[in-house]
Amino acid sequence: MADFAETTSATIVPMRPRSASIESRGSWIAAGVSLALLSVSYGSPLLIVVGLKPITEDLGTARQMVALAGALTWLGTGAGGILMGWVAERTSIRFTVIFGTVMIALGLAVSASGNIWAILIGHTLLVGLLGNGALYPPLLVYVSRWFDRRRATALALISSGQYIAAMAWRILFERAMTDYGWRATMIGWAVVMLVAIPPMAFLFLHRPPEVPTAFFREGTAEERRVVLGLRPNVVLAILSIAGFCCCVPMALPQGHLVAFCSDLGIAAVQGAAMLSVLQAAAFLSRMLWGWLSDRIGGLVTVLLGSACQTAAIALFMATQDEAGLFLVSAAYGFGFSGIIPAYVVAIRELFPAREASWRVPMVLFVSMAGMAFGGWFAGALYDHFGFYAPAFLTGVIFNLANLALVGFLVIRQRWSGGLRPYPA
Repeated sequence: MADFAETTSATIVPMRPRSASIESRGSWIAAGVSLALLSVSYGSPLLIVVGLKPITEDLGTARQMVALAGALTWLGTGAGGILMGWVAERTSIRFTVIFGTVMIALGLAVSASGNIWAILIGHTLLVGLLGNGALYPPLLVYVSRWFDRRRATALALISSGQYIAAMAWRILFERAMTDYGWRATMIGWAVVMLVAIPPMAFLFLHRPPEVPTAFFREGTAEERRVVLGLRPNVVLAILSIAGFCCCVPMALPQGHLVAFCSDLGIAAVQGAAMLSVLQAAAFLSRMLWGWLSDRIGGLVTVLLGSACQTAAIALFMATQDEAGLFLVSAAYGFGFSGIIPAYVVAIRELFPAREASWRVPMVLFVSMAGMAFGGWFAGALYDHFGFYAPAFLTGVIFNLANLALVGFLVIRQRWSGGLRPYPA
């Protein structure tokens, strides 16, 4: 697919009236259904987060091993996005979503049936690679093709499924594990997914609209060779490394806040409530970040969000009382919520639309590798030192590296006149 025609430099002539748009009521239906699907599917990786301590105690293993399962789920999701994005291009989004749901349910069943190795295999290959990898990255690309003017807002909306899942399911999972055990909770959630997701996908996920040829342009050979004055793949590599660096600290509170609170003498239920507050703040602010990204661009939005996340991660090291942690959790949720959708917007701004099906999953894969490494490394540092301060300090260092990389691209963008060759 070629790219949207927009005025981006003196050599590019608009190919369509400014009032023309592919957006419609169907666009928002597609976004709303995708949000609902992700709100359910993202309950699956939360199970290992909420159950970090009881699973560790029940299996008699190290905390870093259980944290590794959660980390590999993110890594598998990113890698699966590359594969399943290719599959979705050649089959349909409906097929990949239903297939991914069955794989997640199977992965939860495998994890609940055995020891730590069953959890590692079930979460990495089934819940991650073939499961959520078939939902999250393909759905981002799918929804982006329904929008041209408010794409960032739409992507922010559907990415909020992760936070809705956290608000809706964390406390439920905590109580279910207390009353019935973590194995029964995993099996129960597998049944919920099989009942809820396939009917919605079958009924509501239709192909994006066919857009008239005049709506697009191919882009000149020079534009395809140079992005921000650099080779396109160099820019993609910088974005990918930046995504890794920002996702390492992003994984810390989301994966270890309940255990962190427990170590401070705060009840696990209160820790789960803090995660819900964090996700609620993220959900409410993500739409604001999406609105802002539609106006200032993806790269600048990434820079601002990462700066807020850096400050919040540093505050976790300085705060240990319950009320203060609730406030820091809310501040952290506000800061990090707009980062990942803004990366997707930046890719769509900088690269041709026909390359979205592999460039978006590639950046998401490296970013989720950062989530995987961050979640595991925090557990490893805890097992070595016996407390979480070194993990949070490591998060701050990675966040500063992210700010340097994204700041470099923003400067390059400003030097080129702040122009975006491929509009969001």
